[in-house]
Amino acid sequence: MDRAVLLLSVMCAAVSSQPITDSQRLFSIAVSRVQHLHLLAQRLFSDFESSLQTEEQRQLNKIFLQDFCNSDYIISPIDKHETQRSSVLKLLSISYRLVESWEFPSRSLSGGSAPRNQVSPKLSELKTGILLLIRANQDAAESFTDTSALQLAPYRNYYQSLGPDESLRRTYEMLACFKKDMHKVETYLTVAKCRLSPEANCTL
Repeated sequence: MDRAVLLLSVMCAAVSSQPITDSQRLFSIAVSRVQHLHLLAQRLFSDFESSLQTEEQRQLNKIFLQDFCNSDYIISPIDKHETQRSSVLKLLSISYRLVESWEFPSRSLSGGSAPRNQVSPKLSELKTGILLLIRANQDAAESFTDTSALQLAPYRNYYQSLGPDESLRRTYEMLACFKKDMHKVETYLTVAKCRLSPEANCTL
């Protein structure tokens, strides 16, 4: 078993005796992991943009602004005010579903470079950590169901052979959406972690 996952499991087992301290440790690991993924997403998107011609960048950016990400079907806070009003468990559950929605698409991001090959295993580690946090922060009033059987369909054309232009568009869209979603997860986990410190200022 991955050593980090084992550490998370040990801390989760002890959460009942010291809920705030242990939850903070769990959150610290999860926030660190999603920060790494967000930076990785930014790097991949930036590298891809740099490989495009100026006109290609303009056209793809125009198309993307008119389009939306597959994960937009996941109901999430519409602004920072709603994010701050959301419960810890709600933020964790949304984060879990966002990470889970990338399990299939992330496979097409692998290959070609070391950073790309980190995406799928890092997502898996983050998903495991968030699930442990959900279980540690549940109470009788709130419940969470693992949605593995209810995953979103893979990205459009994921299994199809595409022409050069469509393939370029799909790659741009996936990298832009991956960056957007990792930013969301980082925000939600950071706010949820802050909630464990009553005296902290969690303003976004």
